[in-house]
Amino acid sequence: MFSTSQHSDAPPLTGRCYCSHTRLSASQKPDVVSYCHCNSCRRLSGAPVAAFAAFAKTTLTIAPAPTRANTVTEGVTRWFCPSCGAAVAAAYDYLPGQIYVPVGLWDQVESLEPTTHSHASSALSWLHLKDDMPRHTGSARTTLLGDD
Repeated sequence: MFSTSQHSDAPPLTGRCYCSHTRLSASQKPDVVSYCHCNSCRRLSGAPVAAFAAFAKTTLTIAPAPTRANTVTEGVTRWFCPSCGAAVAAAYDYLPGQIYVPVGLWDQVESLEPTTHSHASSALSWLHLKDDMPRHTGSARTTLLGDD
């Protein structure tokens, strides 16, 4: 499921889970970075809004390869660090070929600025993010797949 080799055409992004047991690297920039306002992502992150970076499966390496997976929502698989339990990746059946990683895990988080909002219809009424980015009421699937 996860790549074991690195591409050498770009400097890799690097990251880690909370306890540093699980390490991540990506040989290319993400396809897209998005805020997600859905209830599932809020509960997963423990924050009022989550931010995720989408990578092509072939450009992402997670070591050791995660074996602790959970599927609460049909068609969504999430992987966790076996040591600290931190969420490290997610795959969505309706977004094939991509793996989503929480932005906060990356060492270069400052360079991973979101460009869109997903599930904006679920945004909390008291959360006011001042930006001009597109706000999709649902999953923003076309944007997330890079088709628009």
